[in-house]
Amino acid sequence: MEQRWPDALWIVRHGESAGNVARDAAYAAGLPVIDITERDVDVPLSAAGEAQSEALGRWFARMSPDQRPNVVLVSPYLRARHTASIIESTGGVAPGALTMADERLREKEFGILDRLTKLGIEQRFPEQAEARARVGKFYFRPPGGESWCDVILRLRSVLDTISLHHSDPGKRVLIVAHQVIVLCCRYLMEGLDEAQILAIDRERDVANCGVTWYAINPTLEGGDALQLRAHNFVAPLEEAGAPVTTRPDTPAGAK
Repeated sequence: MEQRWPDALWIVRHGESAGNVARDAAYAAGLPVIDITERDVDVPLSAAGEAQSEALGRWFARMSPDQRPNVVLVSPYLRARHTASIIESTGGVAPGALTMADERLREKEFGILDRLTKLGIEQRFPEQAEARARVGKFYFRPPGGESWCDVILRLRSVLDTISLHHSDPGKRVLIVAHQVIVLCCRYLMEGLDEAQILAIDRERDVANCGVTWYAINPTLEGGDALQLRAHNFVAPLEEAGAPVTTRPDTPAGAK
């Protein structure tokens, strides 16, 4: 019987970005707009985000080569690509690891609400604030943007790709992407429903460079099912003295 999943799957949120820092400054000042000039795809890591990525890379590097990721799938957004490149440069992947950018792992698109704080949304688009409150964040789709369901739809094909092309024994896959990607992958991997995934979301924001980890459990039905081993695991950062940050991504009012 062919194995359906890789031996291990790690899903990591990118390190802290300049957008995360700008969002905090906007909220602290009570501003309606987050002051950042780059396109969301071009927002870089902050200095803290680089330190977090290095700490996580060193944690992976302490594993034996036959335990480290040997397939890396990364969001095309700069902050995710930079996180992945730092993990790789610190020895955090197996020799000869395959790295591929995958646009299906991009950040949730916020449409007309991009760069607005909650106050900005309420001031400029009160009807959208009302609709989000009524429909709920799982199903709400801002004009020009995506709902969580839209993100889940594209992630279904990502998991199909992993199952089809990266499921041989010995394959170990690392995904580097965004907070909503981590949560929506959990929704799919564990067969959760709206209430369950939103309860996980309410517990705590996914930490920058926090690790969600699945591994094959041969005792489960089928013998090759992936089992959750950790979520929002930040010990690699704490052990290295890197800051642990849980800031939502830039347009937090629409997360």
